[in-house]
Amino acid sequence: MTALTLDQARRIVEAARAKGRELGLKPLTVAVLDAGGDLLALEREDGAAPMRPAIAIGKANGAVQMGLGSRALGKRAEEQPYFIQSMNALAGGSLVPVPGGVLVRSEGKVVGAVGITGDTSDNDETAAVAGIEAVGLVADKG
Repeated sequence: MTALTLDQARRIVEAARAKGRELGLKPLTVAVLDAGGDLLALEREDGAAPMRPAIAIGKANGAVQMGLGSRALGKRAEEQPYFIQSMNALAGGSLVPVPGGVLVRSEGKVVGAVGITGDTSDNDETAAVAGIEAVGLVADKG
């Protein structure tokens, strides 16, 4: 596979939202970006705050643009805050370095990223991984 498809992106969103309901999470917002950082799918559940789409996109965008999951970006932000601040400036403010942004891999290559927000960052990440794995792709949190 060379590209993440719209159908796969929609199925990732559906599976991630289902995982959120299964776990009893707060309303989620799920963004799926392709390998170039372009938005393929975005859903904000009823009751999710208006800023949630920007946060979900920022988690996914940071992951895909930097080639690291947003958990790893968060760790790097603790160690090198000026570097991550600079990267966020270069990304136009769309880099959110907290868990919930997960790379999507196929045959070892990054084909996109999923960003989820709405519950705790750890729970957001869990839902992202579930969505990615539901379509037979590899979730890369690192």
